Amino acid sequence: MKEAQIQLLETYMSLYINHSVVVEYLDQPESPYVILDVRNAPAAVKKDQIKGAIAIPARNLEQVLDTLNKSKTYVVYDWTGGTILGKQALLILLKHGFDAYELAGALEGWKGMNLPIESLT
Repeated sequence: MKEAQIQLLETYMSLYINHSVVVEYLDQPESPYVILDVRNAPAAVKKDQIKGAIAIPARNLEQVLDTLNKSKTYVVYDWTGGTILGKQALLILLKHGFDAYELAGALEGWKGMNLPIESLT
């Protein structure tokens, strides 16, 4: 039983990427990472996003997959780690053959560590 629990937890954790990895590449023009803000809300509600993120609402992601570069690794985030949109977006990307992760801690964790954000207003 413990071995199955360990394997499940290892698999679960492998779906996430740590903030420290992403922020290291944030200002590099040839970054291997593309950050996707998958929150389903207009900019007026969001007010800000992670610096350099591309806003593609989770509900629209499948319709724009052909515009994404499969040589990049996509990092998706939602409001908090407990919300479902990041997981839905991650599932879509993985099912279509993209390298992708969900950002550990989501936007809430990113902001909590005072990492770079940009205003949308």
